[in-house]
Amino acid sequence: EVIKVEPPGRGDALRYYGTDRRYDGMAPAFIAVNAGKRSVVLDLKQPDDLAMARELIARADVLVENFRPGVMARFGLDAPAMRALNPRLVYCSVSGYGQSGPRRDWPAIDNIVQATSGMMSLGGDPDSPPMRVGFPVVDTLTGQTAAFAILAALLRRERSGEGDFLDVAMFDATIAFMASAVVPWLVSGRALERTGNTGYSGQPTSALFEARDGHRVSLGVVQQHQFELLARLLEQPQWLQDPRFADPETRRANATAMQTELSAVLRTRDGADWEHLLSSAGIPCGMVRDIGEAMSLPQL
Repeated sequence: EVIKVEPPGRGDALRYYGTDRRYDGMAPAFIAVNAGKRSVVLDLKQPDDLAMARELIARADVLVENFRPGVMARFGLDAPAMRALNPRLVYCSVSGYGQSGPRRDWPAIDNIVQATSGMMSLGGDPDSPPMRVGFPVVDTLTGQTAAFAILAALLRRERSGEGDFLDVAMFDATIAFMASAVVPWLVSGRALERTGNTGYSGQPTSALFEARDGHRVSLGVVQQHQFELLARLLEQPQWLQDPRFADPETRRANATAMQTELSAVLRTRDGADWEHLLSSAGIPCGMVRDIGEAMSLPQL
């Protein structure tokens, strides 16, 4: 059971998020992260409402708050006080940069942390400007990080009988989420090259290609056996004899030639045909869809 505490008046500002006023009060963005929760209105500046908040916390398993650091302490609802009230409480604070450090008091929202964490520098083509991910990925991954931490704390409570305090920072969660980019820099001192729609492997056969009907398909051919299977399926046996395409390193060195030949073949059928044919044969392939098309797939 999740009880969301909202301020009096209009409630959570996310209820009015977006430009379509028809959904005011229950905006799609609000529904996305609040479905299934209960709601209570409390004005924490009023003594009676503050007392009611303390009653809720006293019998709760978990408290999650995402005020700026220090705000809960001003209400008398900080972690030490609430864990004294309820020793089994798992108290989770979510903030932009954490409860300590030089950026502790700096405000942060999703696109700010996408910028400060280096995330924006990773996407797009090498000669394009930084670009944010097209949905609030930092908000989402921070929430999932907090949920994972809470579950771990609840498991430990089953063993120890004691609650815990969790300090979840959007910045920290994002850096951990980007381990596949961060660790190579820590090891080599070199940032990953921006490769646009080419996959993490850098292989020219792991990229976007246009099909006959204008749809784009994404291939994920990164291993040698996958490339050999692809060549046979596409009836291009000469690729297996061409020294330019002999192995992943030579294909990477001759990426333009490889993609030129592959593009010519993939333009001979429609995108959905390639997706079905290649996927059924064990070749990772997916047609690029918009959200509506993805939501209509029978898989869901």
